[in-house]
Amino acid sequence: MSTPRRITSMANPAVKAAAALRLRKEREESALFLAEGLKVVTEAVDLGWRPRMLLYGAGARDHPLLSRAISVSGDSLEVTEAILAKVSRRDNPQMVLGVFEQRWGELETLDPTTAPCWVALEEVRDPGNLGTILRTSDGAGCGGVILIGDCCDPFSVVAVRASMGSIFATTVFRVERQRFVDWRSGWPGSVVGTLLNADTDFRNPVYRSPTLLLMGPEQAGLAPDLARVCDCLVKIPMRGRADSLNLAVATAIMIYAINSPVRQAS
Repeated sequence: MSTPRRITSMANPAVKAAAALRLRKEREESALFLAEGLKVVTEAVDLGWRPRMLLYGAGARDHPLLSRAISVSGDSLEVTEAILAKVSRRDNPQMVLGVFEQRWGELETLDPTTAPCWVALEEVRDPGNLGTILRTSDGAGCGGVILIGDCCDPFSVVAVRASMGSIFATTVFRVERQRFVDWRSGWPGSVVGTLLNADTDFRNPVYRSPTLLLMGPEQAGLAPDLARVCDCLVKIPMRGRADSLNLAVATAIMIYAINSPVRQAS
């Protein structure tokens, strides 16, 4: 258990290091990331994540959940609200911030049979969308999320915040495009992708478990080389003026369609 220290200076090296984690370059070099909120930090601890550092305000000092996090934290700092605001860049910051080591899954160790649905995202660019997809994947019991090519950082503050703690419960993989294409050939179930000009309504196919859902970026959609590796290409019909859905919304619709007992085949 670390002995908490009280820090009031914005220039403190630990405070500056935590604040720097808002930058992708710093996250990549340190392999660390920032999570906000006592509930999120506590859930991370419950899942076996040990905070490298905790920063908390005086208002959280006596909370019983905080003592659990402090007991496994590498370093614990009681800081001013101004410091919390600086690190989180929010006017009304959470009273507890945690710094954790990043964890990435190894594609070679992925066992498709451990879940009925897995998600692969091609070059997702919006961290809010990515965090929301992580949250949906967690809630729906998906096996994990595979990031293909040049994607935004799942460990950015925005993505972690949008995941509502699901970054700690969802295995994230990253892979180059050709490596993914080669690896996909061994997938034992259905590989389904979405395209605006697909002929098949997403509600019609019977998806063979485990299903790998492949989603492309919002602007361009699924690239031809990835569309070719799909067993089935489907569309979500539009009935209003909008010609497409937000990526996170479309992914959620597909996940729950795939997980429906009516459309899952062993």
